Amino acid sequence: MSARLLVAALRDPASVAEFNAAGWTALISAARAEQMIGTLAHRVAGLPMPAAAARILDDARASAEQGRIAALWEAEMARRALAPIGVPVILLKGTAFVAAGLEAGRGRHIGDLDILVPRDRLEEGEAALLAAGWEWVKPDPYDDAYYRRWMHELPPLIHRERDRMIDVHHTILPLTAAPTPDAAALVAGAVEIGCGLFMLSREDVVIHAAAHLFADGDLAGGLRNLWDIHCLIGEFDAPGYVERLRERAQLHGLLPAVDRALRLSQWLYGAGAPLTPIDRPFVRRLLGRDGWGRQRRKVSEFGFYLRGHLLRMPPAMLARHLWTKWRKGYRPVG
Repeated sequence: MSARLLVAALRDPASVAEFNAAGWTALISAARAEQMIGTLAHRVAGLPMPAAAARILDDARASAEQGRIAALWEAEMARRALAPIGVPVILLKGTAFVAAGLEAGRGRHIGDLDILVPRDRLEEGEAALLAAGWEWVKPDPYDDAYYRRWMHELPPLIHRERDRMIDVHHTILPLTAAPTPDAAALVAGAVEIGCGLFMLSREDVVIHAAAHLFADGDLAGGLRNLWDIHCLIGEFDAPGYVERLRERAQLHGLLPAVDRALRLSQWLYGAGAPLTPIDRPFVRRLLGRDGWGRQRRKVSEFGFYLRGHLLRMPPAMLARHLWTKWRKGYRPVG
């Protein structure tokens, strides 16, 4: 399975010296599929490799750098839009990593700009962004109402000139999810990283990554998120850090997700860790890509797709929501 090759290369870059042409094809295919080609390119930079692979990875490093610059510019544009009304811009996910110069940001793929704002400033913040050129993406009244009532973020916005999206969060999990993170504590604990921008505290940034992976989603992008967690833990680790992390996770109701993130990130990318029987299906889902980067374990993939929906909302509400979406023509991809 190509996903195993990708994990091995990230954990021990020197292992790529043993790869033949088929191994390099599988490695690059998996890295592209997991949106980790830039991360891989940085990890294996300077090592002997076939010329064709070197060209691909050179391009990946250049693309990641362009993405980093674009992400930082979008963060600055959001800051300029929100600064006049005194709303802080707390960066989340990849943009936070690159803005803070963290190891997790090296080569990382960055899509939308994700920010967190206090919920009581959400309406003001949305108005300021609309005035600065962002527009609503969701034209369907049902989708718009669903986001505003139940989700942890506003309906997504896109800038009419730069064609870049922003997701404005007021907490880190949907309001329908069983865990209820302390959004006020997230905002209060944020730290300034320069240029008027903020990110979550060292504990909360790991908790958010774990929540996104294990308490909300279907494990798509799981290898990347666990690499983020592995890098963050390695960079933040100090005497007492893991204890503080687990205490903070308990506050947010996310200790099981954080404990699983610690085990799996260490098992995949670190020195190893004992897995529980319940961890095994997660590993199977994470490592399910074949030599061309395709997800081959479709039953596992669909099972986690259903799990992701059930985590977000109670069964009756989920059934009503999926029926509404089905009647409107929505079909899951894959």
